[in-house]
Amino acid sequence: MPTTAATLDAPRASLARRLFATVDIASLACFRVLFGLLMFVEVWSDLADIGEYYVAPEFHFTFYGLEWVRPLGGDGMYVVFGVLGLAALCVTIGLCYRLAAAVFFVGISYVFLIEQALYLNHIYLIALISFLMIFVPAHRALSVDAWLRPQLRADSAPAWALWLVRAQIGIPYFYAGLAKLNPDWLRGEPMRMWLVQREELPIAGWLLREWWAPYFFSYGGLVFDLLVVPALLWRRTRVIAYVLALCFHLINTAVFSIGIFPWVMIAATTIFFEPDWPRRLWNRAAAFVGAPRRRRRSSRGRRRGSDARKRPRSRPWRSTSAGSCCSRCATGCTPVTSRGPRRATSSPGA
Repeated sequence: MPTTAATLDAPRASLARRLFATVDIASLACFRVLFGLLMFVEVWSDLADIGEYYVAPEFHFTFYGLEWVRPLGGDGMYVVFGVLGLAALCVTIGLCYRLAAAVFFVGISYVFLIEQALYLNHIYLIALISFLMIFVPAHRALSVDAWLRPQLRADSAPAWALWLVRAQIGIPYFYAGLAKLNPDWLRGEPMRMWLVQREELPIAGWLLREWWAPYFFSYGGLVFDLLVVPALLWRRTRVIAYVLALCFHLINTAVFSIGIFPWVMIAATTIFFEPDWPRRLWNRAAAFVGAPRRRRRSSRGRRRGSDARKRPRSRPWRSTSAGSCCSRCATGCTPVTSRGPRRATSSPGA
């Protein structure tokens, strides 16, 4: 059968429909709040080390080609971290969101590039996520921006924004598994050396002295990193995968003390759940305490008269827009469409 232009254009058109299909914005808004809050905690925890790492040293190991990146003199670095903390708070509450995300990206990248000896891969990941947040419309719900500008409010977001964040979170998991496929890791090194330094930990320290402990952590981490993303993408294994991810990161926090990174990944991994999971969680919590459920309000105002009484109201977590049938199948996300009119404002769970 001869190939025609229409045949070649069909896959591109299908991909475009999938990327621009609407999904519930609730998970993106929740991700924004959690990410901004954790970034504020990270900046706050670094305040005590500014003088030791950035002010006192007379020499810094710079990155190749970026020798011109130097710390600011005097109180300049304290100002930088102050601006970073303010930007993180603005991202959290959604105030001047895009500007705040851009400022945080520039600031955290600057701090990261000052000193190569302080390299941490999770700071690099935070810089990448901050850059993506500039373009992701996560401020159209549960934000000061949406409160101050009602025309900005939306209960939906394009699917590409959701999948962009998912891809950025999934890549470090999978690449970490690939990086572990080397002879040293497969024979339990350097895990054995790391565990020896932590044998005095309370409660479980004695387990770290067992001969099998380095292999358990090495191969367990390898299998987890390679399989957790596919398991998170499959609905049937998603909850189990998240529970395993939660245990994995909590163990890392308890045993290895690697800073904010485990908490960032615990929060970020929620992006693999259905896009409306915060809204459903809010409604279930409200039902549990006996509070009335908050429903979305129409941007056109309440319907009046008998037409409003006859028209059934859709559940807030089941809202949809036209043409989402194929996009739901294609993206695997809960579409944001409804039998009723398009609803523009968000509930507190979004």
